[in-house]
Amino acid sequence: LQDTDEFILPTGANKTRGRFELAFFTIGGCCMTGATFGALNGLRLGLKETQNMAWSKPRNVQILNMVTRQGALWANTLGSLALLYSAFGVIIEKTRGAEDDLNTIAAGTLTGMLYKSTGRV
Repeated sequence: LQDTDEFILPTGANKTRGRFELAFFTIGGCCMTGATFGALNGLRLGLKETQNMAWSKPRNVQILNMVTRQGALWANTLGSLALLYSAFGVIIEKTRGAEDDLNTIAAGTLTGMLYKSTGRV
C-alpha cells in the first residue's frame, strides 16, 4: 500500500470540500430525492383515485399525470429548502469566518423559520 494521497491538490488547497462545494451536492440530492418520493406518492395517489376505473388509456394517463405532478412538486419543495439551507450556511460561514457545527444549526434554524413564516403547515 502507498502512504500518499490519492489526489493531487493545488498548493494551499484544502483536502476537504467547503460548504459552497457541498451545496451543489445537497441541492441536487434533495431534488432527486424529492422527485423519487413525489413520484412514488403520485403513483399511490393515482392508483387510489382511479381504483374504480378499468385498466385503460385514460386511467394510465391520469396515473402518469399524478406521478409527474407530485414528483415535480416534491422536487421543487425539497430543492428550494436545500437551496435556502445551503445559502444560509455559506453566508453564515463567510460572515463568521469559521467552519463549525454552529453554522449548520443556524442555517437549519433560519431555513425552518423562513419556511414556516410563509404560513405552510
